[in-house]
Amino acid sequence: MKLLLAEDEAALAAELLRALRAEHFAVDHAVNGEDARHLGETERYDAVVLDLGLPIVDGVTVLRDWRAAGLTLPVLILTARDGWSDKVAGFKAGADDYLVKPFRTEELVIRLRALVRRASANGATRIACGPLVYDAGLGSFERDGLPLRLTGLEWRVLSCLILRKDAVVPRDQLIERVYDGDAEVDSNSVEVIITRLRRKIAPARIESVRGHGWRLQAGDEA
Repeated sequence: MKLLLAEDEAALAAELLRALRAEHFAVDHAVNGEDARHLGETERYDAVVLDLGLPIVDGVTVLRDWRAAGLTLPVLILTARDGWSDKVAGFKAGADDYLVKPFRTEELVIRLRALVRRASANGATRIACGPLVYDAGLGSFERDGLPLRLTGLEWRVLSCLILRKDAVVPRDQLIERVYDGDAEVDSNSVEVIITRLRRKIAPARIESVRGHGWRLQAGDEA
């Protein structure tokens, strides 16, 4: 899953980037509202963490502009102010959730997973595909009831596929959601990850749809 973090406070941003990437999220970072607005309009994200107090263009304006442009991506707003008026302004602009600073990063991760789950075609907490089960609340996978050990990139690819199981996920969309914006992506790296995942999740299978992308299906358990 790919996130946009729009936060200008350097220490907090560094802490959140470490925590989110440790939870296998791919994260792009914007330090002002102008850059955040541009990234939100030009890149694909599963969710956004948006500070209301951004410089140049404030977070409420950024969010209002996104919604006016028809962008429906889930947005969680951050504010250092515990005033009701700030929350109301954020929700009126189109926010889906909020946190007041200071907050625990664990709560942020849980809320983000819930937002992404609700925004996906499948809103269930536990998503099954044959013997493969994804717990969207915990961000963990099981196969035949046992924990499935995955690398960070494998987790990103598989979570993207299972949230859209039985549907084709385009190649460019998968790459955008798996890698950070400044990462160098080798042309064959996704295929290598897919090959490793096929061995780990069988009999569930990842089907290659020529010229389009990949599709996760339950497969045959016989």
